[in-house]
Amino acid sequence: MEPTSVEKKYNKWIVILSIAIPVAVAILFGVRIPNVEPLSFLPPLYASINGLTAVFLVAAVIAVKNKNLVLHEWLMKVCIGLSVAFLVMYVAYHMTSDSTPFGGEGSIKYVYYFILITHIILSIAIIPLVLITYVRALSKRFDKHKKLAKITFPLWLYVAVTGVVVYLMISPYYA
Repeated sequence: MEPTSVEKKYNKWIVILSIAIPVAVAILFGVRIPNVEPLSFLPPLYASINGLTAVFLVAAVIAVKNKNLVLHEWLMKVCIGLSVAFLVMYVAYHMTSDSTPFGGEGSIKYVYYFILITHIILSIAIIPLVLITYVRALSKRFDKHKKLAKITFPLWLYVAVTGVVVYLMISPYYA
């Protein structure tokens, strides 16, 4: 089935954003703004945003299962907005603060790094999945939207939940 004009219109932006966001985050992660106080209040804030995203994702699935499509659409837009807010805060924090090393020892260290690495990899993979899923809804190709959403939802939920878990595991080691 050919992409609709709406999908064609957004496809190049999906590709650009799917590449630009992770590259920009990687570059900005290494940039420090000189003579600026660390924004140490941000990690609990952006971890809370991840938690809210998880709650709203589950609520959105419940809404669509109950055929409340208006609520579903609103909740999904909120989730995308929360993800953008998270990204801005995350980059701002890391541009003003050094990374905090994990101080746990033994098997918990391996658990932490497994969760962190899968969180990072899937947070990159989720960008095009969310954007494509959203554009399919915009194009009113709900059969394709639903099919992809069944993949996107659990991955996005994993990223949101593990964002909170990573924060809780690293927070005792913040300076």
